[in-house]
Amino acid sequence: MNKENKNFVLFAVIAALILFGWPVVQNRFFPTANPPVTKIEDGKTEVLPNKNADPTADTPAANRDRAVVLRETPRVQIDTPTMHGSINLKGARIDDLVLKNYKVTVAKDSPPVRLLSPAGAPEAYFAAFGWRDDGLSPPSADTVWTASSNLLAPGKPVTLTATNDKGQRFTIELTVDDGYMFGIKQTVANAGTGAVPVAAYGLVNRAGVSKDPDSWTIHVGPMSVHNDKADYDVDFKDLDEAAQRFSTTGGWLGFADKYWLTALIPDQVRPFDGQFRAGANKAYQGDYTTNAQLLPPGRQITQTSRFFAGAKEVRLLDHYTDKEGVTRFDYALDWGWFRVVEKPIFYYLDWLFRHVGNFGVAIILLTLTIRLLMFPIAQRQFASMANMRAVQPKMKAIQERFKDDKPRMQQEIMALYKTEKVNPLAGCLPTLLQIPIFYALYKMLMLTIEMRHQPFVGWIKDLSAPDPLTPVNLFGLLAFTPPSFLAIGVIPILLGISMYFQFKLNPAPMDDAQKQIFALMPWVLMFVMAPFAVGLQVYWITSNVLTILQQKLLYARHPGLKEAPSK
Repeated sequence: MNKENKNFVLFAVIAALILFGWPVVQNRFFPTANPPVTKIEDGKTEVLPNKNADPTADTPAANRDRAVVLRETPRVQIDTPTMHGSINLKGARIDDLVLKNYKVTVAKDSPPVRLLSPAGAPEAYFAAFGWRDDGLSPPSADTVWTASSNLLAPGKPVTLTATNDKGQRFTIELTVDDGYMFGIKQTVANAGTGAVPVAAYGLVNRAGVSKDPDSWTIHVGPMSVHNDKADYDVDFKDLDEAAQRFSTTGGWLGFADKYWLTALIPDQVRPFDGQFRAGANKAYQGDYTTNAQLLPPGRQITQTSRFFAGAKEVRLLDHYTDKEGVTRFDYALDWGWFRVVEKPIFYYLDWLFRHVGNFGVAIILLTLTIRLLMFPIAQRQFASMANMRAVQPKMKAIQERFKDDKPRMQQEIMALYKTEKVNPLAGCLPTLLQIPIFYALYKMLMLTIEMRHQPFVGWIKDLSAPDPLTPVNLFGLLAFTPPSFLAIGVIPILLGISMYFQFKLNPAPMDDAQKQIFALMPWVLMFVMAPFAVGLQVYWITSNVLTILQQKLLYARHPGLKEAPSK
């Protein structure tokens, strides 16, 4: 077997490993896309159910219906522009919350996402606030509080009141803004005869783990910010083994789903102790306590905190961080290492979307902007490619002459580069610059709720999900769903075609084995990219088309690039 055949066989083996091994790698480190929101049957688009979007969806294991549980206790209604629900006066719990602006599926009649549910209902998820019993005798979880009003809304606070038999009066004043933030003001008035210790607490409790997958790139589960750092290292399985504790001044803690967040935010200028722990019946809890203060008779103490329960909207998280002093609240989104690139690109893409009204078009305009900014670099890349092609015969002569003396071969090649003023790495620069941009767009499509359920054209109902239309089952006319590694959609096929024509315009390699490799590469990458979000593929296709146009323009300026090198 000659060298060229060996190279081709090696490439074939590598391609097979990519096709069949890559899914294992990507599921662990780079989850490909959100679950499909539609499927194609008989040539028609059908909406798929998506209980993963509702962290408190009903399950067969549920004991009682949610509506029945809600009717069992007195309640104060919650109504804001973004959510509605109720507060349970038994135990002073925020345990019923629906997000008005987000639906479970893309169907027009889809119900809104329910974030919180009361204990006793399917997959309970709630927050509560009170005081430690260190001799204070505070209200218990069974105490029914008295409410000053039956409605909590922006500009309409509600005060809950309870007393004990020792002369202490407890009040919890609740406020809510037009986002997803509750204000909590806990006051103890001591009308007793002796001093009492007062230490406020807050807790958020959920039954079961998040339905969203936790991965290397996107953290889901218990999350906190303490000592001025975001902690993404605690998972639900860690709590099964041992409680996780920390002490800090400033910060917060709660549970992060992919798009939703519950967060306890104590007073940011006072120290507090936070912890996560596992409880009975596969429940998990995050809670905090403040240091006890001695309250003398005839005095009162007020301690403030906040509670966030809602969608992880980028602008809103940044607002609470920059304008309302919540320490690193924007880190609720796990942007990762490329945060400095991802957030500016997100804001620009979101700005484009607000102007054009279609996220797919916004992605195309983003790609066009990036290519225009990189056009001068692309010109230098093509010039470098032309020079490299011109010196290829001399390089091959050096390789033949010094094939038994590798160090000397490298010296002669480097001398050739210097003499001909060629930089072999110059052609890689545009590709290297696009890597963080490509990864940033991947993270945005996977992470940000602003791109959830965003349609493009025709059958594309969600740019953050893979293409559901595939010729493998004749575009849904055949009654079977192909496995994921064969479900090559129309958009991935267009991606492969665009890459094929892009590679065809590149200078043909002198080595026959390299020619075969470049001929197969577009179709290998087509399979690799098929499970990823359509939005990512739209970006790549647009980039390929613009690159083809650039190549045609730059070939006119560098005709030597297309000419066969002289022998």
